[in-house]
Amino acid sequence: MSVYVGIDIGTSACRVCAIDARARVVAKARRELPPPERSGDAVQQAPALWWQALQDSLAALARQLDAQRIERIAVDGTSATLLLSSPDGTPLTPGLMYNDHRATEAARQVARFAPPDSAARGASSSLAKCLYLRAGLEEQSWVALHQADWLAGQLSGRFDCSDENNALKLGYDAERRCWPEWLGELGLRQPQLPRVAAPGKVIGTLRPALARRWGCGEHVAILAGTTDSTAGFIAAGALRTGTAVTALGSTLVLKVLASRPVFAAKYGVYSHRLGERWLVGGASNAGGAVLQQFFSHCDIGRFSRLLQPDNPTGLDYYPLPARGERFPLPDPYLAPRLQPRPASDARFFQAILEGLAAIEHRGYRLLAELGAPYPAQVLTVGGGAPNLGWQQIRAGSLQVPVRRAAQQQAAYGAALLALRGEAVFPHP
Repeated sequence: MSVYVGIDIGTSACRVCAIDARARVVAKARRELPPPERSGDAVQQAPALWWQALQDSLAALARQLDAQRIERIAVDGTSATLLLSSPDGTPLTPGLMYNDHRATEAARQVARFAPPDSAARGASSSLAKCLYLRAGLEEQSWVALHQADWLAGQLSGRFDCSDENNALKLGYDAERRCWPEWLGELGLRQPQLPRVAAPGKVIGTLRPALARRWGCGEHVAILAGTTDSTAGFIAAGALRTGTAVTALGSTLVLKVLASRPVFAAKYGVYSHRLGERWLVGGASNAGGAVLQQFFSHCDIGRFSRLLQPDNPTGLDYYPLPARGERFPLPDPYLAPRLQPRPASDARFFQAILEGLAAIEHRGYRLLAELGAPYPAQVLTVGGGAPNLGWQQIRAGSLQVPVRRAAQQQAAYGAALLALRGEAVFPHP
């Protein structure tokens, strides 16, 4: 039986997952990555570290199965992590990570030409990073590649391709499916911008030397990949329009499958194309990081068992970890609201979870007001997903069914992309 491999490159590790034709997991592997280098607003990592982790992970995976059965491979990476590469794949710059914010001057240049709701706006966008890196580069022949793009190139030997999801923050027009003319005003030429394929489209084959190293067949297809959050959405199994996925991690990330795109830069809302449908999402600064400021891991487990969803605290919290919010309230000066604090730590814990549930509800209401469907159901991923008491609180707030997604890992979503190709999201 054929095997399909998904590769997820995150900030802390490379994870790989192999599934069979029935989407059952047959093997997994993981290799840690060192923390990115940080200095103020600068957050970067050497691309060679990604490639070594990927090679080690695939070697470990190949030892668990008959690598001759591998048919297709897809890679996802962190959104807006970018480097400039020579046409043969040699990195000319470090990889600027998704949360690198140093390109403020470049962001001002972008703002002069980019449409008001473009996902390419902002100092952390791929486009701002591209302009920042170009300014320090003497080499004239280069191409802008995202983390997933460059790694797919390492596998295939072709360093001229991106996918519609990663390319969005580089300025790609996903509605018209082309690079817009206004990028020329920033001095970007076509050879410097990769060709863009739909996620799941075959873009090459595994290099023969790598196939021999891992014991693979001669014609393993390399597919255009996606971003890590989109791969996570695919993993969750949200295939119907109106199905939403909430990621309960350090921050609260909301995504809903829609029939048309929504872009609202004011709220940090943009849409990834998935075939003929769109993944509309926004991310709050609130999330699990707030809990870690007040409670230990053991406390969180203990107080989770003491939750009383049918006995709400009535406290109106807005639990931010620090001043500033982006979605659903775009206010860089918004202060955390965590008062009054009840005498009971258990009630304080519940009040924070209620506040996060209220932000989730407000976020989905805002997405609906902007043109996305209000969720018919919400699947949950992330560290907070197993918390059944919180799930009940959230279901009461959202007034729709809420359940934990059966699959939680982006690598599994990338493997589904490898299995189903461009048909990973069927026509509505």
